[in-house]
Amino acid sequence: MQNHEKTTNAIVYAKSLSKDVKLFEITNPYIAQKGLPGQFVVIRHREEGERIPLTIADIDRTKGTITIIFQEVGKTTKDLGKLKEGDFLLDILGPLGVPTEIEKCGTVVCIGGGVGAAVIYPIAKALKSAENKVIAIIGARTKELVILENKFKEITDELYITTDDGSYGRKGFVSDELKRLINEGNKIDRIWAIGPVIMMKVISDLTKPYGIKTTVSLNPIMIDGTGMCGGCRVQIGTETKFACVDGPEFDGHAVDFDLLMKRLSTYTHECSLMEQGRIYPTRIKAGLINQTPTKTMISKSKDPLVTLH
Repeated sequence: MQNHEKTTNAIVYAKSLSKDVKLFEITNPYIAQKGLPGQFVVIRHREEGERIPLTIADIDRTKGTITIIFQEVGKTTKDLGKLKEGDFLLDILGPLGVPTEIEKCGTVVCIGGGVGAAVIYPIAKALKSAENKVIAIIGARTKELVILENKFKEITDELYITTDDGSYGRKGFVSDELKRLINEGNKIDRIWAIGPVIMMKVISDLTKPYGIKTTVSLNPIMIDGTGMCGGCRVQIGTETKFACVDGPEFDGHAVDFDLLMKRLSTYTHECSLMEQGRIYPTRIKAGLINQTPTKTMISKSKDPLVTLH
């Protein structure tokens, strides 16, 4: 067996996909051998850094690498974005979560809003390998923020791009394009929708009257990623589920999106203070806002604005 210890968690490739969106290919042969579409990892880039969940966007089992894609929004993701090829992440936990249920369904539509395109990509790729007809809809605010277009062209039968301002593709939202496909009489057997919570809510509300099974991937506040803390609880129908161990994928028609959006805003104020350098990530959820941080503090918060697991 090869000794991978010296290179594990090394960033072997780094690329900017669009403004504030970065791609890292990271050496981790253990996760690369086990990871499946729909799963995620929890990373910590330095000892005092937050633990943040990010979806595994791609895997190369031969090279022993995993790919993550993230948007620089909060303090931690901005710090992460400063790393370059040859740098190391402190630790990576994974693969976590329940893998996507990949089977031959017929015609499937994979919808990615914003950085959600990175999350939906491995799912679309696996669904195509399972001999489905794959239609992808990816959306962004403007042309410069569209990511992975060529990647999607390689693994889909049809690809539609929308931008809010009409600078590229069709003007409008991903939900508008899905509505067009439905209204034109296209037979759709299954839908996956991943992106901002409000987008997934709109898609789920749109498909429910048609009875089209719609799966969404949820990204609530997450701490340990193993089901112990309960921080990532979500309401699915009449049941409380943990996104880290029961998800992250759930039936979009059963998700309480309003409650999810409320919970995601819990630490918005603290993240603002972090941006200003007035508090440290390790102090937010431990209730230590007014205390001096020490190296023994355990990072327990998650940037609530990050859109990838």
